[in-house]
Amino acid sequence: MIYNLGSINADYIYRVPHLPAPGETLAATEMTRGLGGKGANQSVAARLAGSQVTHIGSVGSDGGWAIEAMAGFGVDCAHVTSGDAPTGHAIINVDPGGENAIVILPGANQKQSLNQLEMAIGAASASDILLLQNETSHQVEAAQLGREKGLTVVYSAAPFSAKSVQEVMQFVDLLVMNSVESEQLSTALDVSLSQLEVPKLLITKGAAGADWIEAGNTLHVPAFPVTPVDTTGAGDCFIGYLAAGLDQGMRPDDAMRLAAAASAIQVQRYGTADAIPTRVEVDAFLADC
Repeated sequence: MIYNLGSINADYIYRVPHLPAPGETLAATEMTRGLGGKGANQSVAARLAGSQVTHIGSVGSDGGWAIEAMAGFGVDCAHVTSGDAPTGHAIINVDPGGENAIVILPGANQKQSLNQLEMAIGAASASDILLLQNETSHQVEAAQLGREKGLTVVYSAAPFSAKSVQEVMQFVDLLVMNSVESEQLSTALDVSLSQLEVPKLLITKGAAGADWIEAGNTLHVPAFPVTPVDTTGAGDCFIGYLAAGLDQGMRPDDAMRLAAAASAIQVQRYGTADAIPTRVEVDAFLADC
């Protein structure tokens, strides 16, 4: 079982001829709205990968559609609350090469209910996984509760904040960062990655694959070579599938390969949560490799 204290956003995705420069006004060629947020993306990915997922989050009074969308994927939304703050949203510009530039309004994601969090995690058992990111309030409380319950705490340190990582790190079993974030953390703490006081590290490197670092050893899994059209949410897809693989008893290398395949499919589609592939699609992709 996977529990996820995570953001829920409305993603407004604009197709643009190139990412805007400072002071530049661009005409978009297309706009779509869909379910997003690092938390929602990870929950959907983990559920599509075949794990049971309970999402803990918050939306505004305008966010009923997002809850319905997550529930439509099979995510348990019994612990998603509704409040006065607006539902979080993201403005995402995507260029023809699939690169993006994103502005986020946190909204209700920063208004999580501590009582709801305690109720949700209180139902968890030591064999469960807790996913966290940096787009909500109460990450520290959630990580501490997860540690006390014996859950495997997986923390995606994005959007990156060295202060947030320092506050949560003592309760984390698997710290997830991309290569830029790992360099930022090493610089901020003035330590090497091998000196970070966490049991396991996962460094994602996009097209260069990912590294699992544990007990001084590094396990590298390459990415699958594909031509991306939209990289938005690819990291979330990876982490959701990885968590599901671990939840289902896979070894880290097998879970990473599963996650890499899911991300390879996702980046060849437009969108975020709606672009995440099903387990059937991922298994078929791997069978052809």
